[in-house]
Amino acid sequence: MLAAALSSSSSRIFSRTIAKSSAASSSSSSFSPRAAPRLAIRSMAASSAAAAAGSAPFTKVRIQREDTAFDAYVVGKDDAPGIVVLQEWWGVDFEIKNHALKISQMDPGFKALIPDLYRGKVGLDVAEAQHLMEGLDWAGAVKDIRASVNWLKANGSTKVDSVVAFYGVPSPELADPAKAKAPVQAHFGELDNFVGFSDVTAAKALEEKLKASGIPYEVHIYPGNGHAFMNRSPDGVKRRKNMGLEDDNEATAELAWSRFKTWMSRYLHP
Repeated sequence: MLAAALSSSSSRIFSRTIAKSSAASSSSSSFSPRAAPRLAIRSMAASSAAAAAGSAPFTKVRIQREDTAFDAYVVGKDDAPGIVVLQEWWGVDFEIKNHALKISQMDPGFKALIPDLYRGKVGLDVAEAQHLMEGLDWAGAVKDIRASVNWLKANGSTKVDSVVAFYGVPSPELADPAKAKAPVQAHFGELDNFVGFSDVTAAKALEEKLKASGIPYEVHIYPGNGHAFMNRSPDGVKRRKNMGLEDDNEATAELAWSRFKTWMSRYLHP
């Protein structure tokens, strides 16, 4: 995927290479915080995330870059092509781990790595997730993602050179699609209303920029689907509905996964 991307609400980018720089900027609606103290929410979320992320089948690794280090969670065959799976605005939670696990189990085999861009924090509700995302050091996140790609290359995954993005367009200051160096596939929901970030207008603008880049690309828009339509676990579906996202289409998610697998297999398992 775009070798770097986060999102507003529930966007995600799976990444195989960092074109020039990467990380999607966020464009989110305004939500009112709940009354519960944010510090308490963060602490509770971080504890539960650490316990879950440390359990099988994920391996927790420590990745060093410059004068700092961060945790990442790896699953899949040691010598398989590597895919950096980027968290949604919630952080490294159950849903992003579901996606990484699914990717690792696809034939003919991939290794998925999730960098913890929030340093152990996880949002338990919309207000907390937005708070965490707004406080993210975006330039530092791009460096984390680059370091994640380098870690995969140094640990058995020599192929890291294709991109798949789900419902999100990067800020041109962080990653200009017109300057992309790797093949890009992107997926958007027709009903996505995150204007300028993942709505249909943003999707079509991305397509024009990718066309200008001269690289192989695909942009898919799914009729009748909103933001974060790939989140299909029971808790993920419930969370989407609580956010007012009522579309519920398993067939769309399976089609997108099929396209993802075909794309990654084409460029990572030639």
